[in-house]
Amino acid sequence: MENVPDIDKQARTYAMLAHILGFATFVFPLGNILGPLIVWLIKKDEYPFVNDQGKEALNFQISFLIYGAASALLIFAIVGIALAPAVFVCWVVFTIVAAVNANDGKAYRYPLTIRFIK
Repeated sequence: MENVPDIDKQARTYAMLAHILGFATFVFPLGNILGPLIVWLIKKDEYPFVNDQGKEALNFQISFLIYGAASALLIFAIVGIALAPAVFVCWVVFTIVAAVNANDGKAYRYPLTIRFIK
């Protein structure tokens, strides 16, 4: 196991929560953005790790919302029939990997993410 800085357990828990709350979209519309946004806004000043991972989770969720909408529109051009499920699977897998890394105290950088919030 690689050496990681000693990150407070609460910071790791909130960072993991910021990633996992991306699945809140199954509970209410735009929950995938509102969940990480709320955690980030509340805890960003208290924990630098949560600030970093909250921004990362938020950027990822916004990016994949755009990718999902684009692939849904491309269904009319037939390309989206294969693209939409691929985007969904990547979204689920990347979110879980990020949450596990955050819980381990490792900063995770999502691939394919547009950095809206720096």
